[in-house]
Amino acid sequence: MSDLDLLETERLVLSGWRMDQVDDLVRLHGTEDIARYLSVSGAPWSREQAEAALAHWIDLFQTRRLGKLRLTRKSDGALVGRAGFGIYPPTGEPEIGYALFQEHHGQGYATEAATALRDWIFRDTDASHFIGFADTRNAPSLAILRKIGMVPTRVEVEPNGLLCQFHIYERPKAHD
Repeated sequence: MSDLDLLETERLVLSGWRMDQVDDLVRLHGTEDIARYLSVSGAPWSREQAEAALAHWIDLFQTRRLGKLRLTRKSDGALVGRAGFGIYPPTGEPEIGYALFQEHHGQGYATEAATALRDWIFRDTDASHFIGFADTRNAPSLAILRKIGMVPTRVEVEPNGLLCQFHIYERPKAHD
């Protein structure tokens, strides 16, 4: 693994982004398929929005080893999407999130990445919990949150205007 790699799973490498990879993020978030679950407008991201997000994720990765990470398939190096932890602005809590290119949906990559991230955050940080949420219309994303053991908490409008089902995962208690 390189210094930008955070995790490896059976099929994926989760690594930090570089600014020269902004075109990859524009391809991912610049589609209506992905953008409809990112904000109430559903508008695909502009290059400027992708650059701002990437700069933020790079900073989070360098300062806290958090941030949304590149998901690359080990078998051929293909970019599958992104997954990782952001910081939920209203509360400052770590927030898990993921987005995959349409052609990689339904293959278990998001669940594989989310499971690895769940295990990593409690192994390598002192986080007491993390949250996750998805648009109430996004059944596949909500299913992933449940598959990794997250517990539904509330339904509310998140800062980007989407009605979302929120979940929490608390640090497992140490056995005596």
